[in-house]
Amino acid sequence: MSKTPLVQTIPNKCRMCYTCVRECPAKAIRISGGQAEVVDDRCIGCGNCIRVCTRGAKKPVGSIAQVTDLLSSGETVAAIIAPSFPAEFSEISPEKVAGMIKAMGFSYVCEVAFGADIVAHAYRRLLNENPEKRFIGATCPAVVSYVEKYIPELVPHLAPIVSPMVAEAKVVRKLYGEETNIVFIGPCIAKKGEAEDETGEDVAATLTFAEMRTLLALKGIDPEKVDESGFNPPTPGLGTLFPVNRGMLQAADMQEDLVSGKIVTADGRDNFVEALMEFASDDMEARLLEVLCCHGCIMGPGMTTKAPIFRRRAKISRYARESLEKVNFNAWNIASERCADINLARKFTPSDERLMVPSEVEVNRIMERMGKFTIEDELNCGACGYETCRKHAIATFKGLAESEMCLPYAIDQLKNTVEELAVTHDELVGTQVALKHAEKMADMGQLAAGIAHEVNNPLGVVLMFAHTLLEEHTENDDLREDLKTISIHADRCKKIVAGLLDFARQNKVTRTSINIPELIRKVISVIKRPDGIELEFISEDIESFADLDEDQMAQVFTNLATNAFQAMGDSGKLTVKTGGDAEMVKISFSDTGSGIKRENLKKVFEPFFTTKERGEGTGLGLAVTYGIVKMHRGQITVDSNSDPSKGSTGTVFKVVLPRRGPGN
Repeated sequence: MSKTPLVQTIPNKCRMCYTCVRECPAKAIRISGGQAEVVDDRCIGCGNCIRVCTRGAKKPVGSIAQVTDLLSSGETVAAIIAPSFPAEFSEISPEKVAGMIKAMGFSYVCEVAFGADIVAHAYRRLLNENPEKRFIGATCPAVVSYVEKYIPELVPHLAPIVSPMVAEAKVVRKLYGEETNIVFIGPCIAKKGEAEDETGEDVAATLTFAEMRTLLALKGIDPEKVDESGFNPPTPGLGTLFPVNRGMLQAADMQEDLVSGKIVTADGRDNFVEALMEFASDDMEARLLEVLCCHGCIMGPGMTTKAPIFRRRAKISRYARESLEKVNFNAWNIASERCADINLARKFTPSDERLMVPSEVEVNRIMERMGKFTIEDELNCGACGYETCRKHAIATFKGLAESEMCLPYAIDQLKNTVEELAVTHDELVGTQVALKHAEKMADMGQLAAGIAHEVNNPLGVVLMFAHTLLEEHTENDDLREDLKTISIHADRCKKIVAGLLDFARQNKVTRTSINIPELIRKVISVIKRPDGIELEFISEDIESFADLDEDQMAQVFTNLATNAFQAMGDSGKLTVKTGGDAEMVKISFSDTGSGIKRENLKKVFEPFFTTKERGEGTGLGLAVTYGIVKMHRGQITVDSNSDPSKGSTGTVFKVVLPRRGPGN
């Protein structure tokens, strides 16, 4: 287990795309509060999360400061470079690469490919000496970490041989002095963890190729101005092929025989896990399973090149051909013999990171929380980063995921929220309109009360003398018609003042239990109705009674019915409908009149607004009705059509009232 986190999370850069969750073979990503963070103990250092994160929310642990300190310490420091370097530094010659590394202050620069040579031969000996045993290649530190943490029962099958990096470090220390500090340069982040492990104690630090380029820039080293320099011996052989799939087999002179199936290779995020699982289930007869976490080391997360995989493979192949043409096999054999006594053995330590698997009941409970109640609800779209909805639910149980990661669930929740907000918005708009109307009504009411109070007394005097004079003059008197006119208009003024008083009154609601349908019938029966108007009464109420002010509601029903009759003239139909539930009573007055123009709908409850002919209405009836309904904590709305081209004309007034008063 590595002591230092291999991948660091940069807070608040994550944008909840869950790509890192999808690409992590170890499922070592925890989503918490919408942010993706790496769980250090579960991380195998594959670096997939770094490679796929377009936001830069993940970065490998840095080693530049550590290497800089080593180079400035005055001690001997040697660099060992991974055999994938030709794919990374394709724009410059290998000699330039060696020259740049030495320009940074390294005393020696050696190729890990020689360590790969001796490791490949060690694998060949291992298989020859153990014909009955089955092994898993241990050259990829991410694969080793995955086995130790997630398939610990396979630890005994891991080939007990160090990686090429460690082998090369041991070679360099043997040839150049045990006090030599070794810095590995390569494409792999997992190597940082391996270097901290006891099996990598020969390696002081590791740099990715990306970090090497950064260090070159910090030191101001220009490749064009660097002298070429050869790599320090020993010179490698076929180990230069190690970074590509099956490279180790060719270096060990072993074949992946599809007929015998004794040797099997696999690479890549999905393939290596599947191969390990099949190996564990004994479905695979292979004596050696050689697996790489990446599609070859040339695709490691520490690379900066954007070249496609086959172009990278071509660079490795070309370098291997050129190196083999120059290699001195006598020198290679001598170096191999000098290193024959190097101990390449290693041990592995299981570190089980598998989490408890929840019961089916617990999984279903989490599934239901994500809105998945049936098989049809399990879309398995993968948007959350998990292959199936059930795996997502299991990860949620383990504390690695959140229900909100489910995209269909989140969309449904968002849709519901939008609908709720729309309803709330409409209610707020209605409340805002009602408040403005109430404020206007309050101002008008105060004004009306003052006017009615000041006008009422002198108006009473005018009426009294007008009627007295009218009684004193006979039918033939010339003044009688003038007095009649005065009396009629004075009476009209009295009605207007009375309406103003009704509008301005602040009466309290005196609630009694009244039979709504019965009250409406009684009110309508005393209103003069033209013979050509049909009246229909519909009662859908589950309960006839409600606690209301009988006198005030009688005035409401009178005003609504009177307006309907006047809107229809001599013919038409008035439909009065009552309904509701245990909490509310609903009443509607629907007429077939000419309707109210759309631009007038917002004004119908305003005082003194009327569409009737001059002298036929005061414009206070609906304003008073509105005030009474509001005093009962109810709502009154109007809907009307005055355009025959859009359908039947007519108006509908709807009144909704609480069936019980406050506190009942």
